[in-house]
Amino acid sequence: MFNMKKTVHVVKYRILWICLSACLLTPGIIAMIYSMITYPTHSPVKVGIDYTGGTILQYGVKEEVKNNDVAKTREDLDAVGIENPYIQILDVTPTEENNNINSIISIKTKFIDEGSNTTDEITKAVQKEYKDAELIQVSSVGPTLGKELFKMSVLALTLAMLGMIIYISLRFKFDYALAAILGLVHDVLFVVGAFSILGIFFDVQIDGLFLTAILTLIGFSINDTIVTFDRVRENLRYYGKKMSYGEIIDVSVSQTLARSINTSLTVLLTLLALYFFGGVTTKDFVLAMILGVVVGVYSSIFFCCMLVDFWEERKNKKKAAAAA
Repeated sequence: MFNMKKTVHVVKYRILWICLSACLLTPGIIAMIYSMITYPTHSPVKVGIDYTGGTILQYGVKEEVKNNDVAKTREDLDAVGIENPYIQILDVTPTEENNNINSIISIKTKFIDEGSNTTDEITKAVQKEYKDAELIQVSSVGPTLGKELFKMSVLALTLAMLGMIIYISLRFKFDYALAAILGLVHDVLFVVGAFSILGIFFDVQIDGLFLTAILTLIGFSINDTIVTFDRVRENLRYYGKKMSYGEIIDVSVSQTLARSINTSLTVLLTLLALYFFGGVTTKDFVLAMILGVVVGVYSSIFFCCMLVDFWEERKNKKKAAAAA
């Protein structure tokens, strides 16, 4: 038998954990509803040109530019009819090839047709503030391709979740599969909600890398959940008649908690290094991964296991009532 005094008692506070999950998800859900009402795309997050279609123009400048310095450029772009441009400053390490460039001004706007003079107008607007600004790159994604990418992204996410439901149902049972999928929904809602809030207040847009982060955190989260459920199943086999289901959950969590934290911590340290010292273009991707890793460890233990315990308790009460 196990020493229950040294066991982490999580089931005892299951109502607290469920309430905490509600508190984590509610701001993001409110932000997503607000975004769906106010954005022209009616999407829960602010989407980039990968999904809506558009054009990115990058200008190299000699001086160091900060994000706060481009307010006048934004006004100049509005004046020439460029609506809601997404302007981002990319830091550059000078090399032999670009020794005259210290910053890159990246401007995302609606799709610019070939032969249009819109590019020239944007260039003139940028050069009003930065005389030495030089157009170094132009890339476009058509509206049709953007919609197709969005459909394929949703399909990939749906197939991933469906495959996990089938796998967990076969390996464990449907109750465990349902709890695991609700845990994945919990994690995805939290991360998407966080980026919805960032989109509202800091104009953060998602792109194809964001979907990659979501699919990666789904795999990471389900791994922690399966490890915990596997230990619950083993302990039920040997101690199901000696201990209550809640006690088995507590023991199983205690046995896997250190492993989950250590594994996640090593990943988190790597992600933090990438976030603070990596490139600007991957910052949002890494941030999504950081949020996903943290909430994934939490949901595997304090959300999924609590759901299974709650359902098992209800089953036992029904059986006891039927037998009485």
